[in-house]
Amino acid sequence: MPTTVFTIANQKGGVGKTTTAVNLAAALAEQKIHTLLIDLDPQANATSAVGIEKHQGRSLYGPLHGEGSIFEMITPTAYEHLALIPAEEDLAAAEIELAQTENYLMKLRGVLQPVRDSGGYRAIIIDCPPALGLLSMNSLAAAEHLFITLQCEYMALEGLGQILRNVDRLKSANVNPELNLGGVIMTMFDARTNLAKQVVDEVKQHLPDKIFKTVIPRTVRLSEAPSFGKPILNYDPHGPGTIAYRNLAAEVIERFKLKG
Repeated sequence: MPTTVFTIANQKGGVGKTTTAVNLAAALAEQKIHTLLIDLDPQANATSAVGIEKHQGRSLYGPLHGEGSIFEMITPTAYEHLALIPAEEDLAAAEIELAQTENYLMKLRGVLQPVRDSGGYRAIIIDCPPALGLLSMNSLAAAEHLFITLQCEYMALEGLGQILRNVDRLKSANVNPELNLGGVIMTMFDARTNLAKQVVDEVKQHLPDKIFKTVIPRTVRLSEAPSFGKPILNYDPHGPGTIAYRNLAAEVIERFKLKG
């Protein structure tokens, strides 16, 4: 079956982007879907959230510069069907260095192609830095589907237009004409507040066919899990965060036909 590449992006930090990348990847893997999680954020939060230590020379920094193979960077995790390409601080330098190269928006797409050709993974999930810099733009150029995480808080929609404009630019410039908005994932939902419900309703009005039905709740356990190096499915197997990410994974599997 073909490999599908998803990128999870938002120029704002603290919107549940990495939490979603890690836990959606884990939930897909739990469904026996071979999944590769790529940490493109120099802060390496997705790397530590699956219990992997940062190591110099284990990220995509080298392959993006034409040094080494992407396959050498793939690291097994403690979870069956889930592999990781870790991040490291050197990726921050790539933001500057890539701008000085030819076809700088297409570097990641070229690096990923051998993995796609190998057919070893059904899904690749890319966790981007919280900024629309060159690494994030490379991930948009390499992916078929963009997932946007939006927190259920005031001004959540403010940055949505900026990301969508960048998608349109990449498509119109023929950098990645296949890229589409795969879906909007509402995060940090607090059922006790009217504001959270209003934000979800507003997104439903703007993008009725793109918003996922599953809303990710704000829970202490979801916040704690990364510090223990575990996805929420393993840290709190029966909690509301786990239920939510399993439901989200089921929607993703159905929407993008990841099984069968």
